[in-house]
Amino acid sequence: MFESVYDKFKLHFYQETFARFQNREASLTTVEAFAMEAIHALGSPTVHEFADFMRISSSNAAYKIGSLIRKGYVEKVQSESDGREYHLRPTQKYLDYYSISSHYIHDVMARIKERFSEDDLAKFEEMLSVMSEELMPEVTV
Repeated sequence: MFESVYDKFKLHFYQETFARFQNREASLTTVEAFAMEAIHALGSPTVHEFADFMRISSSNAAYKIGSLIRKGYVEKVQSESDGREYHLRPTQKYLDYYSISSHYIHDVMARIKERFSEDDLAKFEEMLSVMSEELMPEVTV
């Protein structure tokens, strides 16, 4: 059942993305979209942290990030604590793109809150927390 729910979230995102780009070419490639989702989820990683997480070389990561910067989806922000280090931050252009899926997630969560009791919601929250913190050790964020 979880796979069905996950598929529906993906399919809704694809529907909305294709509808928006029906009359013009999308500016993010599939790999770039995945890279941006990772950068966003990692919360302003450095180039090195991004490369390590994605299991790619730093030079490959720098190339991909350079393309994302040129397209206006990410910016490098100098670290306040270490001036040699730069963090990757999604731009408003990406956040507008990302909102396609996040709005739907919020809509579904609002429906869940209307449909289920407080006890059910607490159990659901507990289950999601256990999934995230204990059952998915391969993905550390």
